[in-house]
Order: sequence, then structure tokens, then C-alpha cells
Amino acid sequence: MSQYPELLHTVIDTTDPRALAEFYRQLLGLRYRPGDEPSETPESQPGWLVLMDATDVRKLAFQRVDTLTRTTWPAHDIPMQMHLDFTVPNVAELQRQRQRAQSLGAQVMFDRTDDAEEPLYVFADPSGHPFCIFVA
Repeated sequence: MSQYPELLHTVIDTTDPRALAEFYRQLLGLRYRPGDEPSETPESQPGWLVLMDATDVRKLAFQRVDTLTRTTWPAHDIPMQMHLDFTVPNVAELQRQRQRAQSLGAQVMFDRTDDAEEPLYVFADPSGHPFCIFVA
């Protein structure tokens, strides 16, 4: 038995769990937890969805909220409160992932690709949550 709690997954609030889960599923190559997959018939808006990796480890969950105020970062009126970091091995892959993220609905909030030590982009996902992709 472990003496520490174990992280199950990170939960992200959103007004549209299916759309945001689908964004991250495609961006990160994840899959739905069994039973959370989209159905062929019209469904009511789910209140909770989970994404897992190929080894069945839960990674992200999405929880429906009625309203969600987007961050104003880099202004501090409404802070980020949290963000996700993702890494890629080189600048060419960073540029490829920028194009993928934008094609899936992300918006670039900040471009620091001119930094030779740690080039990065800060994006907003379709619900407005910030996330970074950088060369590590």
C-alpha cells in the first residue's frame, strides 16, 4: 500500500464536455473510457467524460458547468488558475503541433518560439483553458 495519494486524472470544467473531450482526444491521441464514447444516436449533453491512454491510464476528465469565464491571461484580471504542459522533441514538431492544435480549434495566446532555450506556444483550448506546447 502506498503512503501517498495517487493522481487519478485531471478534471477540466467546460460548458461542453463532449466537444472539449474530443479536442483533447484528437490532440493527444487518447481514447474514451468504455461507455463514454459518442453514440450513433443523438444524446443529451453528458456531464462527465474520461479520456485514457493506450495502457488504460486515466489522463483527463471533463465536467460540465453552466458558465465558464475565460482567462484574460497575460492580463491578470482573470488568472489561468491552472494549465497543462505538453512537450515535443524539436522545433519542427512544435510547428507541426501548432498547426494540429489550431486545426482542432485551439487559439494561440502567446508565441515564444524565438527563445533558443525553450521555444513554446501558449494556446487556449476551445473552452478557453490555457495549455503549453514546448520543446524540452
